[in-house]
Amino acid sequence: GKLSFPLCGQSACTDLSESGNHPGQDGPGADRRAVGGDLSVGRILSADGPDVLAQAHGLRPAPRRHPVRGADRGPLINSLLEQEYPAELYDIYVIPNNCTDNTALAARQFGAEVLECTVPVRSKGEVLRFAEEQLSGRHYDAFCVFDADNVVDRCFLKEMNNAYRAGARAAQGYRDSKNPYDSAISGCYSIYYWMMDRFHNQGKAGLGLSAMINGTGFMVAASTLKKLGGWRTETISEDLEMTAQCVLADVQVAWVPLAVTYDEQPLTYRESVKQRRRWSSGTIQVARQYLPRTGRQMTAAPRGALLDIGMTMLIPAYQLVAVVNTLAAAAAAGLSGRPFTFAAGAFCGAILLNVGLTAVFATLSGALVLTVERKWDRRLWKSLLVYWLFLLSWLPITIGSFFKQTTVWEEIRHTRNVLPEPVLARKW
Repeated sequence: GKLSFPLCGQSACTDLSESGNHPGQDGPGADRRAVGGDLSVGRILSADGPDVLAQAHGLRPAPRRHPVRGADRGPLINSLLEQEYPAELYDIYVIPNNCTDNTALAARQFGAEVLECTVPVRSKGEVLRFAEEQLSGRHYDAFCVFDADNVVDRCFLKEMNNAYRAGARAAQGYRDSKNPYDSAISGCYSIYYWMMDRFHNQGKAGLGLSAMINGTGFMVAASTLKKLGGWRTETISEDLEMTAQCVLADVQVAWVPLAVTYDEQPLTYRESVKQRRRWSSGTIQVARQYLPRTGRQMTAAPRGALLDIGMTMLIPAYQLVAVVNTLAAAAAAGLSGRPFTFAAGAFCGAILLNVGLTAVFATLSGALVLTVERKWDRRLWKSLLVYWLFLLSWLPITIGSFFKQTTVWEEIRHTRNVLPEPVLARKW
């Protein structure tokens, strides 16, 4: 089998890889055997503008590809070309969409194929749907998806191949940060994703539950897409929606911590608000579409994964209720019939108590994840000290999303063409 990787040209880059099946497995590629028994992978990468997809065809040797320096997507494509995985077992495609740069040209110079996006697209999910439809007849085993600003650890494909051969038909890798020290905001994002890796996905894996597909650095088998009727996400939060679809179809999303992707984080609070507003809006959209079905399946045949995804979809509602509850408690303290000064003090005290507890818990949690993930660095002190404020600022974003939702993918500008320090040390 072979893997195919698509690279997309939206505001983030997506890499999708697909491969053929092994003897004894289901699917259209069941009669094909990959070299050494490995699956074949295709990669799709999406950036602001063109999308890129890498794909492998049968047992035909892929064209010889060499790392190219200086191109717009160089660090990502170089990291994909230098995988510890047979080069003949995966291909790379670029899917240009809404492009304003030379991504398609650079992709061709790298030896990748380019799929011109011939339909209007408003979201990353629509780009992936287009790519999947174009590649659906090429008998890949699996697709791996990355963002264009990523750098991929050279063992990524090998680890996803191991997960696939162990039975995983959807999997999420470890999402690390490429620029945690650039600003306090990028550091807060980094701490947040390290928490998602350690406490969310690894915790779920320990309980036998599905991991959360997290936008980049994940794998979906061709057989899973066939079971789901293709890539059919419709909301602005395609990763959460795909997770929900997998859970409802009884496909467990495996956690593969050794398949590492380095992601670039926003540098400014303005960009952060834009991105988190999209996330909150997407979660609300997914909840409206999938909570009723989740509830019906939970009633008919209760499963831990159904309960887990249902609670995840309700996170914006939890946040709204928490704010209302805090304000109600403060108002009750202030309206206790005592003098105004006492009532005002009680009201402010209740608010400050909740904020203080949030600050302490968030800071201690951040320190814990920095410890267990071995990410301590003096350059992260500022981010750790304001991490609680980063989380608290999510509340007005979420509440605002209940009244005015983002329905179109907005560009999150990435300007740091840098490699993560661990990758620099490897000297690509």
